Amino acid sequence: MKKNEGTVYLVGAGPGDPLLMTLKGRALIEQADCLVYDALASATMLNWAKPGCEKIFVGKRAGNHAMPQTEINRLLVDCASKYACTVRLKGGDPYVFGRGGEEASALYDAGVAFQVVPGISSAIAGPAYAGIPVTHRAHNTQFTVFTGHEDASRAESSLDIAGIAAARGTKVMLMGMSRLQETMRALMDAGQGGDVPAAAVQWAATGRQRKVIATVATLAESVQRAGLSSPAVVVIGEVVQEATRLDWYGRLPLSGRRIVVTRTREQAGSLSSALEALGADVMELPTIRIVPPTDRKDFAAAVVDSPHYDWLIFSSPNGVKRFFEAFYSVYEDIRELGGARIAAVGPGTAAELKKHGLMVDVMPQKAVAEELIAEFDRKGDEFGGVANVTMLWIHSEQGRDIIYKELMKRQAIVDECIAYNTVPETEDPTGARLRLSEEGADVITFTSSSTVHHFMAMGISLPESCKVVSIGPVTSATLREYGMTPDAEAPRHNIPSLVETVAQLCKK
Repeated sequence: MKKNEGTVYLVGAGPGDPLLMTLKGRALIEQADCLVYDALASATMLNWAKPGCEKIFVGKRAGNHAMPQTEINRLLVDCASKYACTVRLKGGDPYVFGRGGEEASALYDAGVAFQVVPGISSAIAGPAYAGIPVTHRAHNTQFTVFTGHEDASRAESSLDIAGIAAARGTKVMLMGMSRLQETMRALMDAGQGGDVPAAAVQWAATGRQRKVIATVATLAESVQRAGLSSPAVVVIGEVVQEATRLDWYGRLPLSGRRIVVTRTREQAGSLSSALEALGADVMELPTIRIVPPTDRKDFAAAVVDSPHYDWLIFSSPNGVKRFFEAFYSVYEDIRELGGARIAAVGPGTAAELKKHGLMVDVMPQKAVAEELIAEFDRKGDEFGGVANVTMLWIHSEQGRDIIYKELMKRQAIVDECIAYNTVPETEDPTGARLRLSEEGADVITFTSSSTVHHFMAMGISLPESCKVVSIGPVTSATLREYGMTPDAEAPRHNIPSLVETVAQLCKK
């Protein structure tokens, strides 16, 4: 038996909500060299992977299987010979109708070291997010889980229909929407009461969640009328009566709203998480990607010389991140930065500086370059003005030159430190572009002029009903250049304010 050096981890991604991922599962994703995932894995989880991690999609989209199960098995064996840590991310739990047992067997037969990290199964989480407890002392003390996923060409079901129909308590069916009518009829023929409450929950524990409440006899017709399809969980039992009262998820302020996030993939997490916490169906469609500046030598030289300046001016959180990544590769202690004063364009940039123990001396409440200059003018007497003062301005390659020009007018000595560049995002690992073109959206958010420019370059048409929300006046001005008038603008020009603005807009 050939022995492979790498280890494959079969990790349960849970039912959809990324916050339901286990701590161990997230830790493995963060250290993975290769991530093999299916369509039920949240986009947020893909963002946890480290730079350089190989991502391989093996799921199903638009009715097409990306890869048959036998090929997935071979792929995992192959990955073990190439990577020290391969994470196979599977929706729900790997061993609850997830074919994880087959993958584990293939790895064992090939001599590959593997581990299994359980996940929260949609069999319990799906009903819970729809307000249905699978057990309830007033209704039942047991529940049965079965799969309805069978070969559609089979004339007869291989399920133990009689045993399922006779079982007491709640019954939960996974992966059976294509044969729902036949399965419900077969259960009733075997003695299942047709008037027993039943529910179908599609895309459970995600912002795309929809549900139908009916009875065993009427569920298939109700599902067809509502247009529900896979993936879905079917629940049969008296506990379904609790759905109306206990539907906490459906009462979240953004429940049922589809929101597009155009932020960079590495930054999208905070915005997406905040929107998802309010029940939104978030489509991450990054339009830009952060890359090193064109002239890396100039950037490195500016970072090395940074302790010699009187002021350091940061235009964005990205600039702070890139600057200190380089700074700590040269210096070991933040105190080596010297006694420079710090200026930041807005609270978001100031918050990023605070992570390094640095407080700002000048910061406008509005994250706009013009406001920073005005703040310098207002507070000039406190630090003796800016004339003949050395300043290092840390910004992006596409940054506006307002700060440079205005400070030079005030006789400051300003040098530029170009810390990063923004380029078009070419990857779409979750199929968000196709979803947007086919399903539309309620709101699209823009967090910078760059996101606007690159979104427009994609040539994607927005539905007429889709509202546009901007993070601030500069971004709004860029939208207007393209003939798009923002429906709302965040008053404080930061992510929390943007989320509040989206929530308020969706109330109207």
